[in-house]
Amino acid sequence: MVERGPVALAGSGEFLDVMTPVDAALLDGRPRRAVVLPTAAAQEGDTRIAYWLELGCRHFEAMGVEPVPLDVRTRGDADDPATAALVEGAGLVYLSGGDPHHLSGTLRGTALLTAIRAAWESGTALGGCSAGAMALTSGAPEDLLPPGRTPAAHPSGGGPPDRRPAGGGTPNGLGLIGGLAVIPHYDQMERWRPGVLARFSAWQPRATTLVGIEERTALVGAAGGWEVRGAGAVWVIGPGGRQRFGNGAEVPLGAPAP
Repeated sequence: MVERGPVALAGSGEFLDVMTPVDAALLDGRPRRAVVLPTAAAQEGDTRIAYWLELGCRHFEAMGVEPVPLDVRTRGDADDPATAALVEGAGLVYLSGGDPHHLSGTLRGTALLTAIRAAWESGTALGGCSAGAMALTSGAPEDLLPPGRTPAAHPSGGGPPDRRPAGGGTPNGLGLIGGLAVIPHYDQMERWRPGVLARFSAWQPRATTLVGIEERTALVGAAGGWEVRGAGAVWVIGPGGRQRFGNGAEVPLGAPAP
């Protein structure tokens, strides 16, 4: 039976040298072909999309990996069968940073997301950094971003987030990786937006574990479980407090599962 591919949830640093060892491990034994998906930055304009596409392409080319840049900004883009077909044969699909709500609203229920899920279940690796890490899991609090950038205001055509009953907040991510809610930039987030860590804890959906991932750090999961890789730490946050796990440590979260 084919196993699902490994997963990397990064706190920051996508397409930078600090993440090269993580990406190399994700691609180990897989096709040297990486999909670069900067959809989360679509609302920041052409310049930012071009920046992420160029950075991602340079990063993977330097690793001897063929980049597959996908300029997907709208649900129409994500539902294009020709675009979705480009995922086939990739060893890695990588979702970079920006707005997690726009990313989830744009991909949810589209041909591209169907292709990404099918590829992952057939062994392709998944990577998500910052917004990408949140979207691959449970999402984020609706008030994470400044006023005017709430999920319902996004012009993605995705509409507001799902309103499924939950014991805590409403999950609004893509849910490819079940059971987790992610706080990226964990060592910087509170400084940027005071009170945001409490909002994450209040929002945390039912039956999830809340994890904080520091900058330049990834939580990497495979069939054997989860491990920390990078310069910082991963924190597991629960009612009894926080547990810190440094580089190389196994994190008791169970194997990645949908």
